[in-house]
Parts: sequence; C-alpha cells; structure tokens
Amino acid sequence: MALVAGVDSSTQSCKVVIRDAETGALVRSGRARHPEGTEVHPDHWWTALTEALEQAGGLDDVAAVAVGGQQHGMVVLDEHGEVIRPALLWNDTRSAQAALDLVDELGGPAEWARSIGSVPVASLTVTKLRWLRDAEPDNAARVAAVALPHDWLSWRLAGYGPGNADLAALATDRSDASGTGYWSPVTEGYRRDLLELGLGHDAVLPRVVGPAEAAHVVERASGTLLVGPGAGDNAAAALGLGMSAGDVTISIGTSGVVSAIADEPTADTSGLVTGFADATGRYLPLCATLNASRVLDAAARMLGVDHAGLSELALSAPAGADGLVLVPYLEGERTPNKPDATGALHGLRLANTTPSHLARAAVEGMLCALADGLDALRAQGVPVERLQLIGGGAQSEAVRRIAPTVLGLPVSVPEPGEYVADGAARQAAWVLASRAGAGGAEPPAWTPAPAEVHDQPVEPAVRARYAEVRELTATRG
Repeated sequence: MALVAGVDSSTQSCKVVIRDAETGALVRSGRARHPEGTEVHPDHWWTALTEALEQAGGLDDVAAVAVGGQQHGMVVLDEHGEVIRPALLWNDTRSAQAALDLVDELGGPAEWARSIGSVPVASLTVTKLRWLRDAEPDNAARVAAVALPHDWLSWRLAGYGPGNADLAALATDRSDASGTGYWSPVTEGYRRDLLELGLGHDAVLPRVVGPAEAAHVVERASGTLLVGPGAGDNAAAALGLGMSAGDVTISIGTSGVVSAIADEPTADTSGLVTGFADATGRYLPLCATLNASRVLDAAARMLGVDHAGLSELALSAPAGADGLVLVPYLEGERTPNKPDATGALHGLRLANTTPSHLARAAVEGMLCALADGLDALRAQGVPVERLQLIGGGAQSEAVRRIAPTVLGLPVSVPEPGEYVADGAARQAAWVLASRAGAGGAEPPAWTPAPAEVHDQPVEPAVRARYAEVRELTATRG
C-alpha cells in the first residue's frame, strides 16, 4: 500500500494527513498550533510542521507529500536563504495604502484586472512588497528571493534552507502564484515588471510546476520522496472536495471564502472577484471576506453564551430579526475593499433589543456578506449551481438552517474534515501516479465525504434590508 501525505499550513495551525494513495483512506494524522498574529516568522511554521509530522508517524514510509498553505503571505529571503523579517500574512492590512498606490501607478483597476485577473487589495503579496519597500527600505534591498508560505515549506521539506540555500530550487504552483499580484492566469507566467513595481527591484521567484509534476525529488535511505507542487489553501480545499464546474464552496473559517471552479479565467475590474487559478489546470474565481466565523465568536462573547447557545438564540428569532441588521466589518473588510471599516448595528428598536435578535442578526449579517460574494461571481459569468458549506462556522445549526434562506439555494454540508490537507494528499497521489506513468489528466478519484443537505424557503427581505444599510458602515477616522 503506497502512502501519501497532505499538509495544511494555515493561519492558525498545521495539520498533516497520511492517506492510502489509491483509495484515499486515512491512515494517521497530526497537528500543531501556529502563533497568533498577522506577522509570523516562518520558522514557527517549520517547527509546527515538524511537530505535526512527528504526531503523524513521520514520512519514512510515505512516497509523496504536498503542502497546501495560506495564500499571499510574504516570505522574503536573502542571498543565503535566511528569512529577512517575519512574514506578513494575508490578513495583515498595513499595506492598504500600498495597494491603492499600485493600482494608480499601473493605470487603474481595469489594467490590473487585465494583467493578473485581480485588482490588488491589502492581502495580495505585491502590496506587502510595496509596503516593505516604503517602510523598511534596507530590508527590501536585501531581498534576493520572494516565496509564499507553501513554497517555503516545500523547499524546506526538500532539504533546502540556510546552509543549503539553492534559491533556484524554490517551486510553487499556479494556484498560489495567481494570488501574488505578479503572475497572470491568462499568460501562465510571471509579470516581473509588476514584481519590480512592488519591491523596487527584481528577485528570484519560485518556478511554477504543473499540477501533477514533482516540485522536488528527495532520495532517502527509506526510498524516494516526491514533493508535489502544493497549492494555495483554497485551491487545495477545492481539490479535497472534488469540486467541478458549477460547484461553489463557501468556507466559513477565520476568513469567509466563496470560491468556484471555472473553465475560463475571470477579470473583475471592480476587484470583488479575484481571478485565481486552481490546482488542476482550471480556474478558481473567488471572493474573500475578513469577517466570518469570528463574527459568531464576537456575538457569542457579547451575549455570554457558547456557540450552541448562540445557535439556539438565533433560531428562536424571526427571519430578518425584526429589522435588526448587523454589518459585520469587525476587522475592516476585503470584499468590499474597506480595510478601515468598522461593524455596525442598524434598526435598533425596543422590540428587537433582545439576545435572540442580536444572535439572528449576527448569523444573517455574516451570511449576507457571503451572499454578496455569490452575486459577484454570477456577475462575472461564473456558474453557480451547487453550494457547499465548510469550515468551523458551518458546524453551527443556525448557520446551516438559515443559509438557504439567505443564499437562495439548497446547501450541502459535508462531514467536517481537513479539506486542505486532503486536497494536498490527493495531489500527492496524482504526482505519484504520474511519476509511475499511471497518472491521467485528472487527479485520482477518491470517495467524497458524506454530506447533509439543507433547503429552506428564501427570505428576500433579509438581503434587501442588509443592502439598504451596508454602505452606511463607518470607517475609522
């Protein structure tokens, strides 16, 4: 039985699954925490990966491994392969002004959308490089190579790093490259002029490896280990879920992500839809929000209940919460691009100032923000035929039952799982099969996780009321 490993190096933790390459059956697993914050030294990711692999029994009997990682994180290396400064993560918004500057300098949103399929916001790597250029010019001048979290971890797994710093060995995949702001899904190539626009000079960039191609081949006493190209977390999750054209997945985690599989690239000049690539050779247009499950966390904290209690309260209130609306921009927002926005409650009356009304408004507000993402996908011609809900927030009974009323379609909720790590493992199995001459144009077929389906009548008044008040949201002065 050949074994493959998949890694999910997320904002919060590192998860490892080891699966049978042919069937996808889980053999063992491990996990470790990451430090909190929006600025983290990559060494912490390596320590967590080492710990998670140890819990999972190591890689000695594993034939192939692939890493799914949080997108956009800025990992800058000097000529010796040393990390120059802690990585800025996707949810670090200090580069908001840099994003505005870059958009203007290239000639506006339409030119960026045409060039890379996306309009830069604070999350994209190119904006973080511009921030580095302006705020820390000495560090920017030392940058010899720029990598993403999953690129760097794959490089380390292959035995590279300080003391063995072959920067040319850095490798990535098209899905993660498409979130940098200097790689084009249309031309399938880097735009070094955009890298220089951000950083101020050229640098080594990871070579982009094909979906079923080994990024690294490691010879060990226990046998050859293939390191797959890896993927950005959203693309890896799509692979783990077996998504195809027409499928849309809404992930309610630290961030909210509305992603779809498409056969053609998108270029949204409004910036609402980012035109990413997927992990199979197709495309992954998506909308991301900064505020998802933590909206529920905040509401539960305000009401002094746990998540089960929040769910019970929300379901005891009427649809629309008698006019109470929560605009959930608690940490600024990415979609729409309002990095300095704050959250707000609208429509307070004596009759709706109850815990149940606030709980209902929190759930509906979070879902309305995600429904705006669905509308943005449709506006780009992306088919929206089937909806899946995943992530920690999808485990809320209130979210599952209210979602169809807000999103306007039945929702399927797969069993909880490590979809990013599973997608990385499935990619590793694909790489292994291709290396043996048995791989095809598609990844191996693994049995999808069982799912429950929720279908409730649509409540159009909920979204209509939300639309009336969302633009009234305050920004920090």
